Amino acid sequence: MTSVRFTVTPTKAEDLPGASDLSPDISLRSGSRVHFESESANRSDPISEASGGVTTTSATGGGGEEMDTRPKVSFLLSRLVNYTNLTQGAKEHEEAESIGEKKKPSKSPQMGTLMGVYLPCLQNIFGVILFLRLTWVVGTAGVLQAFCIVFMCCCCTMLTAISMSAIATNGVVPAGGSYFMISRSLGPEFGGAVGLCFYLGTTFAGAMYILGAVEILLMYISPSAAIFEGEGAAMLNNMRVYGSIFLLFMALVVFVGVKYVNKLASVFLACVIISILSIYVGALVSAFSVPHFPVCMLGNRTINGHYITDNHCSKTTPTCIRTIFCQSSELNATCDEYFTSNNFSEIKGIPGLASGIISENLWSSYLSKGDVLEKGALPASQVAHPPSDHHPYVFADITTSFTVLVGIFFPSVTGIMAGSNRSGDLRDAQRSIPIGTILAILTTSLVYLSNVVLFGACIEGVVLRDKFGDSVKGNLVVGTLAWPSPWVIVIGSFFSTFGAGLQSLTGAPRLLQAIAKDNIIPFLRVFGHGKANGEPTWALLLTALIAELGILIASLDMVAPILSMFFLMCYLFVNLACALQTLLRTPNWRPRFSYYHWSLSFLGMTVCLALMFISSWYYAIVAMVIAGMIYKYIEYHGYVAMEIAARYALLRLEEGPPHTKNWRPQLLVLLKLDEDAHVKSPRLLTFASQLKAGKGLTIVGTVVSGNYLQTYGEALAAEQTLKHLMDKERVKGFCQCIVAQKPREGISHMIQSSGLGGMRPNTVVMGWPHAWRQSEDPQAWKTFINTVRVTTAAHLALLVPKNISLFPSNTEPYTEGYIDVWWIVHDGGMLMLLPFLLRQHKVWRKCSMRIFTVAQMEDNSIQMKKDLLTFTYQLRIDAEVEVVEMHDSDISAYTYERTLMMEQRCQMLRQMRLSKSDRDREAQLVKDRNSMLRLTSIGSDDDDDTDGGERDRMTWTKEKTTQYRATHSGCSTPEGFRDMLSIRPDHSNVRRMHTAVKLNEVIVTKSHDARLVLLNMPGPPKNPEGDENYMEFLEVLTEGLERVLLVRGGGSEVITIYS
Repeated sequence: MTSVRFTVTPTKAEDLPGASDLSPDISLRSGSRVHFESESANRSDPISEASGGVTTTSATGGGGEEMDTRPKVSFLLSRLVNYTNLTQGAKEHEEAESIGEKKKPSKSPQMGTLMGVYLPCLQNIFGVILFLRLTWVVGTAGVLQAFCIVFMCCCCTMLTAISMSAIATNGVVPAGGSYFMISRSLGPEFGGAVGLCFYLGTTFAGAMYILGAVEILLMYISPSAAIFEGEGAAMLNNMRVYGSIFLLFMALVVFVGVKYVNKLASVFLACVIISILSIYVGALVSAFSVPHFPVCMLGNRTINGHYITDNHCSKTTPTCIRTIFCQSSELNATCDEYFTSNNFSEIKGIPGLASGIISENLWSSYLSKGDVLEKGALPASQVAHPPSDHHPYVFADITTSFTVLVGIFFPSVTGIMAGSNRSGDLRDAQRSIPIGTILAILTTSLVYLSNVVLFGACIEGVVLRDKFGDSVKGNLVVGTLAWPSPWVIVIGSFFSTFGAGLQSLTGAPRLLQAIAKDNIIPFLRVFGHGKANGEPTWALLLTALIAELGILIASLDMVAPILSMFFLMCYLFVNLACALQTLLRTPNWRPRFSYYHWSLSFLGMTVCLALMFISSWYYAIVAMVIAGMIYKYIEYHGYVAMEIAARYALLRLEEGPPHTKNWRPQLLVLLKLDEDAHVKSPRLLTFASQLKAGKGLTIVGTVVSGNYLQTYGEALAAEQTLKHLMDKERVKGFCQCIVAQKPREGISHMIQSSGLGGMRPNTVVMGWPHAWRQSEDPQAWKTFINTVRVTTAAHLALLVPKNISLFPSNTEPYTEGYIDVWWIVHDGGMLMLLPFLLRQHKVWRKCSMRIFTVAQMEDNSIQMKKDLLTFTYQLRIDAEVEVVEMHDSDISAYTYERTLMMEQRCQMLRQMRLSKSDRDREAQLVKDRNSMLRLTSIGSDDDDDTDGGERDRMTWTKEKTTQYRATHSGCSTPEGFRDMLSIRPDHSNVRRMHTAVKLNEVIVTKSHDARLVLLNMPGPPKNPEGDENYMEFLEVLTEGLERVLLVRGGGSEVITIYS
């Protein structure tokens, strides 16, 4: 007896249809062909094997051509798991894949969560607002409302970070930063709108950081450097001049040497961390040793410290203050009424952590522009006329309210996308981005919230409300709390703010360049060009011009709300897109992040929208109009919608197939009607509704036999029947009824003509021809095989549910169970995608998924399992994985006799042309005879061993057939039929049957309790004479299984590891 073994023959990648769509990088790798071959055949013809010319057979026992175009699973897995992120952008990566370019080996990225995500996010979140405005926000809003403001803003970014984590875990994160990650996952419209909002926000952030650096320079480091003397407009002009100088210098630095910006990032981060630590240390020290920062008060009004000389805070001593109030330094001069009726007092600017000052700072103290900062707890006699701005008081420079403070503070929590900007440098981006970003947000939120409490507990209220520190002689307010010196904060905040501005001017042009290169906004195309090394020269120029507009505003408090709007719009789009992806049940939307839920994205979107209108309703409307225009502009130039756009969209669909990540099954369901125009298998439509869940294109079709002119009424009745069934099963789609002389011709016409333009079905669903052996209609199974051939020729996927009557209805949800996938060959990923789609429906939702693959002799089953686990992880599919080993084994007597019975039946039906009654009688004789042979062969193993080689060599040859027909022309007689039983089965049929039997044994053993079994469906043989054998092979393969779905791919990839 010859044993059967597996052999692998290399095949070129260009021989694989759809290889360019394999993900990732499959177009660069060789494929393989799997076939089963006896040892004797292999020994007799070694040349044919070496040349790759060996006849192949399907791993599932079907047609001999199957493995020529479908790569072996073990080979595919070994190549997929070696994928690493490229340092180039995802779009270039995808383009290079599609044309099969050779790539140079790149160094594997090594950055982890701490260095790659956590610290960059910290550096970008902590910024100018913390040092220059947080104390003022606490003093104005009070500790409680300030806590509320910070908490709302942090919640907004946390919810957005959860959505970002879902995007990051929805497939392999492409190199290229946040924009690539979002646009590749959510589509061009959302990606473009988010990208431009993110770009404008980052650009205005650069302007805000530059204004902050100039404010620190002119207010706290070197006030004498001011070009224009005076307050108000003079100060704004100083900000414009110095801001423009700073911007020009930073743009030149970015243009000349961006690598130096990245190298200095650690220095800027150290400045931020040291400054924050000095605040905490100073707060603790203040509990024991109160810093000396006296504040001079007249009654309950705060006196500007710049007017106090030699720390003299009294009426009696001739001072500059007395001169201002009395127009003279003389003691008997006429003075201001409030000055006369109130006394001077000195209070501690920093009472310390143990002072209990927090009780006074709990409540808000909103002011209008020009109001004097007052301490309500001090006694004062009021006067009728208001204070003059010529008096040396500390005045409020803007009108404040809760909403104004929200808009000013929000930029201090942005920067959460800094980690994803380094996606190409991360060792495991899917793990690092969620963990690092969320930890950074938690850390910064804790710092902000604790600082709100510490500032309220340590610093006097009038000092907190003093934005520029005039009451403490021009010191930075947060610096007065720092230990050991205010200069730690001043210098640290200046360098960190300067560095943040450089980072913004570095990142924004690259973001604009990425958007321009995607060509989704045509008028931005010019900004995709740059220097020879890829530096975005034109994008940097536009970024500098936009940043200059922000600098010309010259007020940090005016730029911050604009910046807030763009970032809030960006976060709103991210949350909205994630929620929609979940609610629309997009097949490629399979985030692995376990804490994601669409309701969190919806809540994040609501919070973003609320914050926009809270901070500035008119800015919010303008920002939404801009974002909406961007979205519609991209949609108009890409995927145009509504009536005028429908024709354009159809024409666009004609340009090429959809990207793998956007693939979803568009079904053509073939139903058969009985004589009474009733659907024979209505559960087919039930199954289709469960698979589609109401999404995408569904066409339900049937064929009516006859002449169209004569059967027009029947066709209309059939169409109404289909519509009624579709309404009953809640299937949204179209029905199509074709009249043809032969059903097989009608089905062929339907497959060719269904759909419109690019909106054509890509998957055919048809029923299994039950009782095909005893069918009264002998053409049923021939029509079935012809349909398989037609779908293969049309490059359509094919789904064949077997035992469809046992499939569940829409009202019978399974409480538990398994959906088993037997992945024998890789045919585009249909086997992986279908269980995921089914589990979106309530009937299959609680079923778990198991994936089985077959290891052959030369395969390393342990490595295959590791590779398969990695592959399913990258596909974001939760499934148990098992590799089943198929060892060499002798062909069993049962297999031999089963093949013999198949061939005898085929020859009998082909040659004798028996009548129905005679056929039934003869078929029964065949059954009885083979039952006896099977019992005999099982009981005599020795005879089987000795005759095995002879049996394999005996075939039903052409000469034997001719001789048989000549000598047994009366073969319808029992004597002639008994002679026919001496046929020896064909060797290749025995091998195929052996494969089918062995696979069936393994599948039944492993999946006997499964709710549904998905199997690769082998293609039919090229020679139509073997069609009966093909049906028998499929029958043997699925024997003993309750519910089976035979799946045949359409030749293109339908699932990808990319987001």
